[in-house]
Amino acid sequence: MTMTIVAIVSQKGGSGKTTLSVNLAAAAEASGAIALIIDTDPQATASQWGAWRSDGAPEVIDSAPPRIQAKVGAAKVQGATFIVIDTPPHADSAASRAVEAADLVLIPCRPSAFDLAAIKTTVSLVRLFDKPAFVVFTAGPPHAPRMYEEVAELVRAFGVEPCPHGLPDRAVYRHASAAGASVIEFEPAGKAAAEITALHMWITAHVDTVTRAHEEA
Repeated sequence: MTMTIVAIVSQKGGSGKTTLSVNLAAAAEASGAIALIIDTDPQATASQWGAWRSDGAPEVIDSAPPRIQAKVGAAKVQGATFIVIDTPPHADSAASRAVEAADLVLIPCRPSAFDLAAIKTTVSLVRLFDKPAFVVFTAGPPHAPRMYEEVAELVRAFGVEPCPHGLPDRAVYRHASAAGASVIEFEPAGKAAAEITALHMWITAHVDTVTRAHEEA
C-alpha cells in the first residue's frame, strides 16, 4: 500500500486544523490504514489528544519543522500508510516544510469574510511548491447551501478549489475531543462521522488519481 501524506495548513488561528487532523487520521485508521499524526504546533493540541487516548491509534508524534521530512521517512519504514501533518498558525517555516512533504494540502477555513481573506497568504505559500490544494470549509452552519455556493466562488477567485466535502459545526467534535476520541468512535452513526469518512475517501481517491497520472506520464 502506498503512503499518503496530507498537510493541514492555515495561517489563521481557529480554523479547525487540529480537529480536522485528528479526525481525518482516525477516519484513515478506521478504513484499515496505519495512520500517523505529525504535530508541528508548539501548542501541541493534537499531542494532548493522543495522550488522552493513552497513545492508542492513530499515533501522534511531535516534530520541529526541520525534522518533518525525517519523521515522514521513519514513519514510512515503520509501515505508516496515511500521515497527517498538523501545522501551527502564523508559522511559514512549519507550513512550508509540511507542504513540501505532502501529496495533498488541505486549507481549513470557516465560511466568514475574515477567514476567507486570510487564506490568500496560505494559497500563495502552497503555490510555491505546486502541490494540489483544496479549501475545506469548517465550523459553518450545517444547512446553508446558498452560503456555501457563494464562499466557494470567492475561494475559486483566490485560485484554489473548494473541497466537495466540508465539516460543518457539530457539537460532537467538542464532546469527542474532550473524551480523547474521534467523532467516528464517539458517535459512529452520526452525521459528523459520515462527513469525515466521506472526506477521507475523497482524499484517497484524489491522491490515487494524481499518482496514476504521474506514473502514466
